[in-house]
Amino acid sequence: MKPKRISKNQYYLGIAEEVARRSTCHRRSIGAIIIRDDQIISTGYVGAPRKTKDSLEHGFCLRDKLNIPHGQRYELCRSVHAEQNAIINAARAGVSLLGGDMYIYGSIAGKFKPINAFPCFICKKMIINTGLNRVICSTEDGKMKTFRISDWAKEWMAGDILDDSHQYG
Repeated sequence: MKPKRISKNQYYLGIAEEVARRSTCHRRSIGAIIIRDDQIISTGYVGAPRKTKDSLEHGFCLRDKLNIPHGQRYELCRSVHAEQNAIINAARAGVSLLGGDMYIYGSIAGKFKPINAFPCFICKKMIINTGLNRVICSTEDGKMKTFRISDWAKEWMAGDILDDSHQYG
């Protein structure tokens, strides 16, 4: 009897879960990886910009201290989102993202139970501009949700980003 082999989506989402363990956010642990031609070409996790103090070093979350709800006022967050860091890290290495896929895994910080790790509007706009094909996200039920990036652009062309049905926060 052959052992059951996990799917490529499970494999890559599992790697994104491991990347998330490097996150330095008090609220969420999020990891993102970008795959092209069946190779990992970039990774990113939630964390402060290079050579700056993160929330763990400060000992508190600034947005918690200011009573800012999840999904709001990202400009006041010390961290760069995992999706943004994965895109930035690819750019630093001079790697094209065209035609690739992004996998995003998220959990509540310190707990290893998955959440709906759907990108925020800022990240969605960046992802649309990268030329990636799909985003595969962890979901709170332990499954995954796949988004076609071309669908986001079509939906936003017809409606608006505020009409988006899969919002983070």
